[in-house]
Amino acid sequence: MASGTFSQIYIQLVFAVKYRENFLRKEFREEIFKYMSGIVTNKGQKSIIINGVEDHVHLFVGLKPSMKISDLARDVKNNTTNFINDRKFLNHKFSWQEGYGAFSYSHSHIDNVYKYILNQEKHHQKRSFREEYLELLEKFQIEFKDEYLFEFYN
Repeated sequence: MASGTFSQIYIQLVFAVKYRENFLRKEFREEIFKYMSGIVTNKGQKSIIINGVEDHVHLFVGLKPSMKISDLARDVKNNTTNFINDRKFLNHKFSWQEGYGAFSYSHSHIDNVYKYILNQEKHHQKRSFREEYLELLEKFQIEFKDEYLFEFYN
């Protein structure tokens, strides 16, 4: 990066457990989120908050322009898959669904996004992950085809 160049890009990443299974159990979820935060930090990025529920996760990160969002999402997903499987949190193989959502925010939105991600369990008592995800896509005016969305099962 050139001297005199300074920036911070705020991104919320969202991705789901394969087949939207409820595999991110409460008893080991915090350990997984701490591990994810370590991956983000080790990549030289800022981990603001990571939280989720049984079937999906939200990462809110401060991203430097030298880091590709796709590389960060790939590395977090690959490394946490190995972490979960190596630790044998489940009696079967764990994996994430392909793809992710990435949504950008200005500095003035940090507090609201933080609080939203912090309260994921509360939010999902009232609405499904599908409703939440479609709302994000619409809010950010992201065109999509249903066949390329996460596999949503009720």
